[in-house]
Amino acid sequence: MSMNAAVLHGIDDLSLTRVPVPEPGPGEVLLKVEANTICGTDLRIVSGAKTAGVRPGVILGHEFAGRVAAVGEGVEGVDVGVQATCSIVLSCGRCLQCLAGREHLCENLRLFGYEIDGGLAEYLLVPREAMERGNLVLAPRELEPTALALAEPVSCCLNGARQFRVSPGEAVVVLGTGPIGLLHVALAKLAGATRIVAVGRPGRLDPALALGATHALASQGEKLTREILDATGGGADVAIVAVGDPALANQALEVAAVGGRVNYFAGFPKGSTAVTEPNIVHYRELQVTGGSNARRADVRRAVELLSSGALDVGSLVTHRFPLTQIDAAIAAVRERAGLKVAVVPD
Repeated sequence: MSMNAAVLHGIDDLSLTRVPVPEPGPGEVLLKVEANTICGTDLRIVSGAKTAGVRPGVILGHEFAGRVAAVGEGVEGVDVGVQATCSIVLSCGRCLQCLAGREHLCENLRLFGYEIDGGLAEYLLVPREAMERGNLVLAPRELEPTALALAEPVSCCLNGARQFRVSPGEAVVVLGTGPIGLLHVALAKLAGATRIVAVGRPGRLDPALALGATHALASQGEKLTREILDATGGGADVAIVAVGDPALANQALEVAAVGGRVNYFAGFPKGSTAVTEPNIVHYRELQVTGGSNARRADVRRAVELLSSGALDVGSLVTHRFPLTQIDAAIAAVRERAGLKVAVVPD
């Protein structure tokens, strides 16, 4: 049997290709893909802006949801027909980072959709090593596949949120209202923040308000700083940089309250530098952190939140394309059509 798959043959060479349907061997599981959402990182992989850990010939897609289609010999506790996704980080379990509990920063990590074949296909194989590491995550309740596919970006946001831990009653500012920024808005609301300021392009402000923002701003520069300070009552307890704009690195420090936490969540262009005023960190006693990838526990928590309805972010998926229109789907993301684009196999 063969299937359609979006195969990365080289830089700017992603095409729909007929490939064999994987057969699960001992300890492996085969998922029938039901949805795969696309993110900006996929565009960077296609363009060649991101090459680390990317295997030529890989099937793209790391935000996927599927249903168990077959299980290999020796697999227990996984029933055919159940919804599932995966933690996309396959860690070695032996390096210093893994042993320190930072499996998502594994020195030998491999990622689905980068080196391991991903979800922009009709079927996806969860290899034995991933099954043994516990990467497969079963959904406890049925939900819309496009919502389950968001477990990957949600899990990354949860990992970032662990660094700054929003408490009830706090003020949060999210700089950037792309899908990731909007997820941070929703998680801040879930954590009990009472003032949530979302900053972004005018077309993304209404979705931010719908997901829990109390203020939505489109200003820039000093005017924006003044507006944030006013909206937060003098400064944010938490400031999250959710878009890779180096100019925001210092502005996030400027809008943080004394004792506040600043998180550089977004990935910045390779080689980026930013001018910051270290005395802001010094005199305000700020905590500055980052956030990259996610642990398996984060993925399980994301699936729990999505399945229970506690985190309702399915509205982020505004565009759907069949897999046979992968070029149109990629173009829609590149042109910033809507919020989140999902690819659904025919």
